[in-house]
Amino acid sequence: MTSLATAATTTGVNYTALTVLVVLFCAVTIMGFWATRWRRPTSMASLDEWGLGGRSFGTWITWFLLGGDLYTAYTFVAVPAAMFSVGAVGGFFAVPYTIILYPIIFVFMGRLWSVSHRHGYVTTADFVKGRYGSRGLSLAIALTGFLATMPYIALQLVGIQAVLEVVGLGGGGSWLARDLPLFIAFALLAAYTYSSGLRAPAVIAFVKDTLIYLVILIAIIYLPSKFGGWSHIFSAAQAKMATPNALDHKPTGAFIPPATQTWAYATLGLGSALALFMYPHSVTASLSAKSRNTLRRNAAILPAYSFLLGLLALLGWVAIAAHTKPIGLDGKPNAQLVIPKLFEDSFPSWFAGVAFAAIAIGALVPAAIMSIAAANTFTRNIYKEWLKPDATPAQEAKVSKLASLVVKAFALVFVLSLDKQNAINFQLLGGIWILQTFPAIVFSLYTRWFHKWALLVGWFVGMVYGTYTAYGVANGRAGINHFGGSLSTMPVIGKLGYIAMSAFVINALIAVVLTLVLNALKVHNGADETLKGDYFADAGDPRVRPLDMPIHLEATNP
Repeated sequence: MTSLATAATTTGVNYTALTVLVVLFCAVTIMGFWATRWRRPTSMASLDEWGLGGRSFGTWITWFLLGGDLYTAYTFVAVPAAMFSVGAVGGFFAVPYTIILYPIIFVFMGRLWSVSHRHGYVTTADFVKGRYGSRGLSLAIALTGFLATMPYIALQLVGIQAVLEVVGLGGGGSWLARDLPLFIAFALLAAYTYSSGLRAPAVIAFVKDTLIYLVILIAIIYLPSKFGGWSHIFSAAQAKMATPNALDHKPTGAFIPPATQTWAYATLGLGSALALFMYPHSVTASLSAKSRNTLRRNAAILPAYSFLLGLLALLGWVAIAAHTKPIGLDGKPNAQLVIPKLFEDSFPSWFAGVAFAAIAIGALVPAAIMSIAAANTFTRNIYKEWLKPDATPAQEAKVSKLASLVVKAFALVFVLSLDKQNAINFQLLGGIWILQTFPAIVFSLYTRWFHKWALLVGWFVGMVYGTYTAYGVANGRAGINHFGGSLSTMPVIGKLGYIAMSAFVINALIAVVLTLVLNALKVHNGADETLKGDYFADAGDPRVRPLDMPIHLEATNP
């Protein structure tokens, strides 16, 4: 069976795998359009309904939605690819960071849910605006989230492209053969997201996660026995990582991170954990939950995905023992193809098709949520705040639907017109940028001691420092002179570390120092429209605004 699958790809398209992929893709597309009838309200003409699913999802729907949102197609392609290429430093840090992530969100996300439901906030920029009465700080948070999300959406296309290339489509040939499948996939995604809003990815996430769990568990049980057992797999990976690279004669990677990379590994993990729930799509999925306890329960059960991610990461080392050759249709090595190639070489074509569908569908769920979140941010914090302050809820929903189409179109053009490495570079920048919103959002959930101008200046300096430092990072092996990675020497400590964390510390220190100065000078810190009790409100609380009630916010003194 394996030889038949290999023969199919060497002679052209793997039609069996492609057929399975298309059938499953069509099935989830139908589900996406059907989602507009699922729990359909009287009207979808509001961001609460279209953009947040009616703020009504229970524990299991939220679990699948958050899992589908956070563990993207690019995650399932890139993490094992990094393990295959450079070892634990490049890929396995994702496992501990997703483990420490959930206690962090258990602490603060309930407060954000409560105050958002109390006041009808849709985005974190809404909350910042309400907390400080500052349009400027709110705009900074909104623009950062919007810009950081765009390359993230584009990377989902990279995951789909990897699948299409391995199945025999894309790579070389005419633009029609190369790009048309991607156009069709995203046209369908745009259509059912436009009609169904957040309900579409919520429904599809069930299929996506079921396929992912099925494929990875079968692979992790079957493949080790096929390639000599775990002892042989680890030995093969260790040998490859110790092999000198032809360009710089240094070891290819690290089987276990050495002591010299401790700071890099630790700051990557911590910085990534702090940043993940600052992204608009993470917040959008969280605010769709029907109660704060729904979120807290999810913080307890979402680590199941971390276990799955650990198994997936090990498949990168399985590919080393399997002598997988991730060569694209253009004849060039491409580590992003390693997992699709491993499945195509090791399983019957029909099962490879199931695996390809899991990855492709795994791109649709986060891409849909990300585009909705970016559209909500644009509509609420740019269109309504700066262009049309008197916009009705129905007008907001219409603009957000149109904005979601534009966001998807931009992502499609971005990934088709630029080199894939540029998409990766911009996503690395996005991680650096989004962490700079942490002080203004999370600190403000607990205190108004920080001054709005101090938070804004800290954000600006962190953004400039992070971007400039990342620009100076080169990657000689990849032939990249700028934006070649996310690690650089940390100030004062002098060790290699995650640029986003260095920028975050600088950001927070500036916010503290300037707050002391501005508070001493008694500079006005804006009006706070929230009350202490707003941060503890839950479903059924009379203080929580019903969805059919117009937003009415009364400012109170801080």
